[in-house]
Amino acid sequence: MHKPLTFPWAGVIIATCSVFLLMLAGIGVGYALAVWLVWTLTLWITQPDEQRAEPDPRPEGISRARLAEMIENAYSPLLLVDRKRVVIANGSARKLLGHHVVGQDIRVALRHPRAIALLDSEDHGEAIVTGLVRRKDVWRVSRYAIDDRSSVVELVSKTAESDISRAHTDFVANASHELRTPLSSIIGYVETLSENPEDIDQATARKFLDTIHREAQRLQNLVSDLMSLSRVEAEKHDRPEQPVPLNALVERAAREGAGPNRIERLAFEASEEFEVLGDPQQLEQLVRNLVDNALKYGREGTPVTVRLSESALGEAKLEVEDRGDGIEAEHLPHLTRRFYRTDPGRSRQSGGTGLGLAIVKHIVERHHGRLDIDSEVGRGTIVTVRLPRLGKSRPAPDAVLERFARTAQPDSISDEPDRLS
Repeated sequence: MHKPLTFPWAGVIIATCSVFLLMLAGIGVGYALAVWLVWTLTLWITQPDEQRAEPDPRPEGISRARLAEMIENAYSPLLLVDRKRVVIANGSARKLLGHHVVGQDIRVALRHPRAIALLDSEDHGEAIVTGLVRRKDVWRVSRYAIDDRSSVVELVSKTAESDISRAHTDFVANASHELRTPLSSIIGYVETLSENPEDIDQATARKFLDTIHREAQRLQNLVSDLMSLSRVEAEKHDRPEQPVPLNALVERAAREGAGPNRIERLAFEASEEFEVLGDPQQLEQLVRNLVDNALKYGREGTPVTVRLSESALGEAKLEVEDRGDGIEAEHLPHLTRRFYRTDPGRSRQSGGTGLGLAIVKHIVERHHGRLDIDSEVGRGTIVTVRLPRLGKSRPAPDAVLERFARTAQPDSISDEPDRLS
């Protein structure tokens, strides 16, 4: 903004003193006053133009320091570029690209052909780049031109959206494969039976029909599990608010999961009565899935124990323990992934869909619980679900440590006691 007009007081004082000295030297008063007037007007007229101009009504421009302060805490990485050189980078940009990015050539900082082509252009634009920081990262780089030398560069992460899209693609591909396998088997046997029925004896026909029935049952189970998984995922952000007596529900669901042919292998233990906020149907499905898995993969004739007790943090702790072959450690982190199987052939032969533990995981998350799987090869597997107990306040830290020490039993199937977190 231009400075307002000011009166040249210093020059006027000097002119006055000079004229007074001339009068002392004998110059007439009229001549001296004329000299003073001309001198003063000259000082006024010769002021710089910007000093004589009217004040600019527009507000002052934003300085770089003020701009840096304004964008410092923005969530998206933002960079101000002047002649391809980064002059300002907010906190998010420095965290992403490093503190050395300020003063660096923006093309060197981003190091991606699409980003470089965008930054070399003169107009607004955007580009999707991958591997900007990590190999699988996906970023949208946007350039907003300010003038012929300056621009603002914004980076927006699209990694999460890309991961979701990739997960959906993988899920559709896996689901299609899982559905196609039993369908192909059913179609093949039906075609064989229908093409030359007179050449097939009764025993072979019965065998084919049994296979068709088994594959159709497997297909029905797969569709049922896919629908269950879809419902659970759709409701995962809605926490249940219905009080549920857990003991009766777990015992009933465990018997249903075992069925009449395996009920003699099932043992149920409970230290006391437990009540939680939950969805009864989903909790029953959780127990059925865990019991079915334990009976299916436990050694024939060995018991499966369903145990209800209180955790070190006062939660309701449900444990389903089998005495099977166990699971190798490298498989444990992946067991809750959709369609993941440690032994695909055995799983399909037993009628497994590969979705049981994925459903369990989502049900536990919806109920704000925790899921742990501990296994030892040759000894068996324990799946533990901890759910917040209704009406039970969280114990004080000293009480937690005391209970933790009391519950750590050396003869447990797992050498590690309950985790505190």
